[in-house]
Amino acid sequence: MSRLISTGRRVLSYPEHGASLRRPLPDGYRHLHHRTRIGHGREVFEAAGAAVLSFRMHRATGAGVRADGPAVPGARVEIGLGLGPLRISVPCEVVRTADAPDLAGFTYGTLTGHPASGEESFLVEMAPDGSVWFEVTAFSRPAAWYTRLAGPLLPVLQRAFVRRLGRRLRALAAAV
Repeated sequence: MSRLISTGRRVLSYPEHGASLRRPLPDGYRHLHHRTRIGHGREVFEAAGAAVLSFRMHRATGAGVRADGPAVPGARVEIGLGLGPLRISVPCEVVRTADAPDLAGFTYGTLTGHPASGEESFLVEMAPDGSVWFEVTAFSRPAAWYTRLAGPLLPVLQRAFVRRLGRRLRALAAAV
């Protein structure tokens, strides 16, 4: 059994903290990797990085976001997904951030009470040619009865949400 790391009332629900930034991704989880071009140039990179680190990208999808501030290590964030009685709350904690001249973003991990167990990283990178890319890497497995029951539908929903994040981030970055 994996050891849980205490972070207050809730704890991170998986032991491989920061592993979404390394290869290979941990065994025993479903893996997700999505990369999409969102534009070109320093202004696009800076706007996209700011939208990711402030959770504005998540909010732009229509997801409810409760966060005390920007993405910094140790920050708690709760994302509300779904509608009406099907709305679920997904509590996470930021475990890593990237804030470099050509790389910005964060990684968050699931806390107990999240319907999955694992980690997801959201990174914006400016390549040497000036192209700006958004990349999501995740590993997860069901942690609640309803996510186990949903089985193969979950990766489909996760991929659709990640594509939506990319489209919204492209629009946010283009608005500069």
